[in-house]
Amino acid sequence: MPALCLCFTIHEPYQLRRYTVFDMGQSSVYEDDDRNCEAVLRAARLCYLPACEMLLKLVRRFEGAFVVSLCVSGTALDLFEQYAPEVTESLCALAATGCVEFVAETSAHSLAFLYSREEFDRQVKTQSTRLKSLFGKKPTAFMHTECVFNNDLAAALQQLGFKTALAQGTDHVLGWRSPNWVYRPVSAPKMQLLLRNATLSDDLSLRFGDRTWSGWPLTADKYASWLHSLADTADIINIYNDIHIFGLRHAPDTGILDFMAALPTALLADNRFSFVTPTSLPAKIKPAGDVDVPQFMSWEDNGNDLTSWLGNDMQKDAIHALYGLAARVRACGDKMLLHDYERLQTADHFRHMSTKWFSGPRQDRPSPFDSPYDAYITYMNVLADFELRLEAAELAGKEHKPRRARKSNVRSGTDASV
Repeated sequence: MPALCLCFTIHEPYQLRRYTVFDMGQSSVYEDDDRNCEAVLRAARLCYLPACEMLLKLVRRFEGAFVVSLCVSGTALDLFEQYAPEVTESLCALAATGCVEFVAETSAHSLAFLYSREEFDRQVKTQSTRLKSLFGKKPTAFMHTECVFNNDLAAALQQLGFKTALAQGTDHVLGWRSPNWVYRPVSAPKMQLLLRNATLSDDLSLRFGDRTWSGWPLTADKYASWLHSLADTADIINIYNDIHIFGLRHAPDTGILDFMAALPTALLADNRFSFVTPTSLPAKIKPAGDVDVPQFMSWEDNGNDLTSWLGNDMQKDAIHALYGLAARVRACGDKMLLHDYERLQTADHFRHMSTKWFSGPRQDRPSPFDSPYDAYITYMNVLADFELRLEAAELAGKEHKPRRARKSNVRSGTDASV
């Protein structure tokens, strides 16, 4: 029986304010609270709350036959707590049904694994603990920021105790093989690897509202028929997308919410199909083979690589400067510095520096800056001030460090009498 695995990512970044050289040493307020509040409230109204309400209705209507997975970043949870707690309440209501699996990621939606294994492990453990506290179950499936994946990451995830990894199904990795099978990472034989069906996922994320697309208008029945056509060749069809497709990337008047509300009925009309979450696969579905991913891949752009965040010298300079401070920040141990350091790792900061997207940014995640250069200058100004604070904390730590008592060469009276 083929299974459909739906996973939607939920992420909101903290956006930086216009921070100039004149702010350095004067203010350590880096984030634009007004912009962050406005962005989160808008996303909650147009996307998060309607999408959660729709998913909750589907779960209740199908009484366990419809299940879904969500991958929520720590920065999104922070912003919901600060500006839109009703979104967190909606997520908790979904968790309480037992039909929603929460997939782990890094707490900061970062690229820490590429530069600091210690920082990556800390963020993953922090986020897993938080998901268990909020939603009642420790996650055993993992999707990295923007679906980034390679062999080394798989090995690290296995060491951290994860059972399943979610990644992009790219042609240059799979070759002739289909993404619609379960695989094993070559570096983590105890794990399952579920690969995103890029074509069917992008039909929803990129093409759904495109009136020039040959598949427009896309109805639930039409989409289900495409899935049904794979019944004889697929074990599992993985559709992973940003939840922004519901109301932000595709406006409500495109019918995207109505499409999703109708999809379970259309899919389950063929009784060979079922819905699953990453860790609820039927036992009879076995890995079809190993997958070797020596180079990092992601779900971004046609190249499925890291150039959205590391494609030019500005991005590389900024991220190397950031992680060059990692050991010092950990050794310092200052809670406020650790908090700010994690926030500065969010991948969106580096994406705003990308010259690939400047001519046509995604409207659901617009850059707050006028140009990639402005994004770079602002970030480096913030990082320079952060390093000044770090140096001050290191100096204060040395001054308050107790001096080691000098050993005395004089014996005690008792020893002298021996």
